[in-house]
Amino acid sequence: MIHTYRPIFILALLLTASVGILLANLGFGSSGWVWPRFFAHDSAGLLEYSIIMELRLPRVLAAFAAGGLLALAGTLIQVLTRNPLADPYILGISGGAAVGALLSILLGLPLLMQHLGAASGAFASLLLVIGLAHGDGAWTRQRLLLTGVVLASALGAVITLLLALAPETALRGMLFWLMGDLSGAPAPWLALIGLGILTLLTLPWVRDLNILTRGEASAASLGVAVHELRWGVYVLAAIATALAVITAGSIGFVGLLAPHLARLLVGTDHRFALPGAILLGGSLVMLADLLARTLIAPQQLPAGALIALIGAPLFLALLYRESKS
Repeated sequence: MIHTYRPIFILALLLTASVGILLANLGFGSSGWVWPRFFAHDSAGLLEYSIIMELRLPRVLAAFAAGGLLALAGTLIQVLTRNPLADPYILGISGGAAVGALLSILLGLPLLMQHLGAASGAFASLLLVIGLAHGDGAWTRQRLLLTGVVLASALGAVITLLLALAPETALRGMLFWLMGDLSGAPAPWLALIGLGILTLLTLPWVRDLNILTRGEASAASLGVAVHELRWGVYVLAAIATALAVITAGSIGFVGLLAPHLARLLVGTDHRFALPGAILLGGSLVMLADLLARTLIAPQQLPAGALIALIGAPLFLALLYRESKS
């Protein structure tokens, strides 16, 4: 019982921290701390109400949804590959979504077509990785990762070419999008609903995911439908990544770092590690967005660049800690 109470208690703390970061994100702005004025029954209170409810709340919800989706995708991919360094970027899913979205922007297509372009790019890269990794019917984790790394590099070259061809009027927006920019995030409801649905679809698999960490042969001997589970993980990870890219642009390190932190805090049982990673991923992107808005206000920084600045040393510290243990 003690072992069960501890991760539940930590999940409650993570949820509390997420709510605290959300409230701080809503309250802090270029004009300072606004919550006291928010409750004033005058014109200033009405203005702050409009700013918080119409501008900041959709943005902070989009940040949480994008971080949670990337953390969910990273957790699933790390279990599938049994590699703690795997994430949607390493398998090329994020790169495919970025190419689809940037190509749509370059062609001047409307926002809906940009979203469809990102989703199409994510699934196209997913199918390409799967097809190449299963080319002769012999699938290995190493082959999947190698195929993903090569594809991600190729997609990076395509992104560079798209930026080189982009007119100056579109270049700044494309660069900010690539660095993870929430200033132009669409309505967050699609990402939030997608996060909820994908989490509910994943929860029945937690037992199979726990068994799969022991190896595919062991999982198959214990009755896990490995082939079906593998395809399910592929598809859910691609959908989660595409929704995150649509919402917040290209944000790295979340899908890599959040699962690590979750396992460190609540253990490897995915009944707790999965929601823990989602809360940590959402909190990390919300915190980065808060810093992006306030560090040099009124000018805004790309949240993805700040996440990389936070995530890189933190991840190196985690690796150093694990090497010493």
